[in-house]
Amino acid sequence: MKGKTEDLLKQLIDLLENFKKKLEEEDVRIKVLALLPAYHALLKLGKSIIPDGLKISARDRIIAYFLKYPQTVISGGEIMLVSGISEWARRVRELRVQFGWKIVSGITANEMMEEEEFPGQELKGERLGTDDYILLNGEQDKEAAYRWNVANEIRKSSGGMKDKILLFLRKNVGKKVTGEELRYVAKGSEWARRVRELRTEEGWPISTKTSGRPDLEVGVYILEKDRQTPKHDRVIPDPLRREVLRRDGYKCSKCGWNQKLWDRSDPRHLEIHHIKRHADGGASTAENLTTYCNICHDEVHRLEQTK
Repeated sequence: MKGKTEDLLKQLIDLLENFKKKLEEEDVRIKVLALLPAYHALLKLGKSIIPDGLKISARDRIIAYFLKYPQTVISGGEIMLVSGISEWARRVRELRVQFGWKIVSGITANEMMEEEEFPGQELKGERLGTDDYILLNGEQDKEAAYRWNVANEIRKSSGGMKDKILLFLRKNVGKKVTGEELRYVAKGSEWARRVRELRTEEGWPISTKTSGRPDLEVGVYILEKDRQTPKHDRVIPDPLRREVLRRDGYKCSKCGWNQKLWDRSDPRHLEIHHIKRHADGGASTAENLTTYCNICHDEVHRLEQTK
């Protein structure tokens, strides 16, 4: 492989030398036509540095590269070189939509960071470009293709951005969905804010790594259950919600349930409860808040209603 790569490198250098000579020409097209062979030679050179066992197809080379550098910002230029083709962006979309790899774009990551759903420390505080991508983890999602079909139908339907996001989440209760899917459904840049509003203002139990489920991968959302929290517990800001969850060790203060005890037959989740009801003047402060699982939370409110 080394010999072939060196041959391609020599060919590229020769082509660039030829292009250098054409720079003196007045005609722009002459320069373009002289540079074009160098561009194709560059793609061949990039393709040649990938190990022989990974050269089945451009798509295989791209995912092999992502898997070698997971949770790392990969630029479009890198992907173009290792894929060896100019239509690399289509292959990335296929990997995400058809094959279930959790690849998020720079645009989606930036929008999530603005809503503190994609922690800055994960990316060392950098802002991503439009042609940047990240593989969140190395696990392939076998249900992704079906979800993308569902997302496409919802995207084309009538209704507002928030309604479409909620509908998609309710069709996938208890299942991991990615920010990339939610962005596609919403068809707009304000999708991450709408998700936060659904959680904090309307009481839908949507969990992420930064809001109740530290076990989740960055960039993943779950609607824990198809129910809304009591109205007076929907006014807790996300930073305070996270503070209380961390303080309580991410477990129910009443029964001790935590995510490690999760079971498909008993899909509990954690919620934040006002000790003195907000409706009765209870403040949204850490001292007046506690963590309950949804079962204990419902029981507490049932007892309140009987008094």
